This record gives sequence, structure tokens and C-alpha cells, in this order.
Amino acid sequence: MRVWTNPTLGWDCLTRKQSRPPTVSNKTRLMDRRRFALLAASSAAYLAVTPVLADAPAAPVAPATDPKAAEVARKVQAFYDQAKTYVANFKQRYTIYAYNRTKDSSGTVKFAKPGKMRWMYTNNGNVVVSDGKEIKIYEHDNKQMYLQKVDKTQYPAALSFLMGNGSLLDAFSMKLLDSKELQFPSGFVLLGTPKDPTPAYQKLLFYVDGKTYQVRRVLLIDAQKNRNRFDFSSARVNEPLKNESFTFSPPPGTHIIKP
Repeated sequence: MRVWTNPTLGWDCLTRKQSRPPTVSNKTRLMDRRRFALLAASSAAYLAVTPVLADAPAAPVAPATDPKAAEVARKVQAFYDQAKTYVANFKQRYTIYAYNRTKDSSGTVKFAKPGKMRWMYTNNGNVVVSDGKEIKIYEHDNKQMYLQKVDKTQYPAALSFLMGNGSLLDAFSMKLLDSKELQFPSGFVLLGTPKDPTPAYQKLLFYVDGKTYQVRRVLLIDAQKNRNRFDFSSARVNEPLKNESFTFSPPPGTHIIKP
């Protein structure tokens, strides 16, 4: 299996082995062979050059979690376990290491347990939404939308605890990093190594508020050293959300793509 980043949204896709990742011109033709895997920390990047990805090297074996990191992770988990809904603004920066290219995006995100979410990209009109049963990934500029049943996807552990679908300590081995060195002196920085290896990412950094234990930033790093960073601000929890927030109907004429 290979991981290829959708060049418009950056939501990583697991594909069958192929000689090259799809380019913008042949993307639609090949998309029916893809199984979508939601990535957290995913990017809304459009890159003029789509990098050729080799098969990802084997993920490192996850080390044991140290006690101090486990204590912080449990407090993070406790905060989100009591949150039935979560609403925040986000800023996203996706960096392709090999080309030193970056793309910034921004918008709002909403989560509701169990398994519902909505990402609204204010800079380009893209939408990623799930009602807990189906994921829809809408590309405004390309006038197309990808559909995938939730039970056929791989929800990333990076965000699953926000949606009430996972446990940080079950999904990751944790290590506490020096937050001052990482220019986050007011909180904690957890390095997570997935216990179940995935080609989508090899490690994640969780930047945790030192007072509330909210996650303020998630940084995903894959085997090619590409970096996908989300910064969350103005977060609100347990705010009533309507079910309509987690539905989406694309404009007439939108091309619908299914795996």
C-alpha cells in the first residue's frame, strides 16, 4: 500500500500499489481505486508539483510510554471525554519536505460524539464532513466530491479522541518532550508513536495547554518527513450543535466519486 496526499485537500488516501501517484490531470480517472483514510491533521494543500512517493519504510516499533507522559495524556483524555461537542477555529500548514513547499489554510471545525465532524475551509470553500456513517470530501474548485463509508475508512488516532472514538494511550506510546525547546513553554508537548503502524504518519506531536489540557496543536510527520500542522484557537466545548452541521449537499453539477 502507498499513501498519496490529495493535492487539493491533502486528506491522505490509501491506494493500491502503482508506479506513480496520480497527477491533477488523471486524478479523477484513478480515484475510483482509492480507499479514503481520514488524516488529522490532513492538509488543504494544492501543489503545482505532486511528489513521487516511494513505498513508505516500515514504521519504528513504538517504545514504552514514560510515566510522566502517561499522566499528561490521561488528563488530556479526561478533558475530551467530558466534552460532547467541540468547536474551534483552525489554521493549517502543510509542508512537502522534498520540495520545501508549504500551503496555509484556515477555517472552522466542529466535532460531536460519536464520530461526527465538519471542517469548513474558509480560504477555498472546501468541506470535509461526516455524519458518523459516511465521510464526504468536497473540492470546491474542482467541483467534485468523494464519498466513503466510515466503516471502510481508517479514522486517524490523531483525532479520534476528539470524536469519542479512541484512547490516546491505547493508540500511542507517549514521550514527554522539552516544551521550552519547542517554543511552547506554557504547556506540554507529547510525542506519540502509533502502536499500530500506519503508512499515513510515523509520529505525532500534541501541544497541550498546561492549564486546561486542551490540545492546542497537532503536528503529523510521515515517513517522507512531510509535516502537517493544525493549530486550534477559540475552542468551545459542550456547545449545542444541530444535526444539520454534519450533513452536506454539494451544488448541482458536482461530480461524485466513490471508491
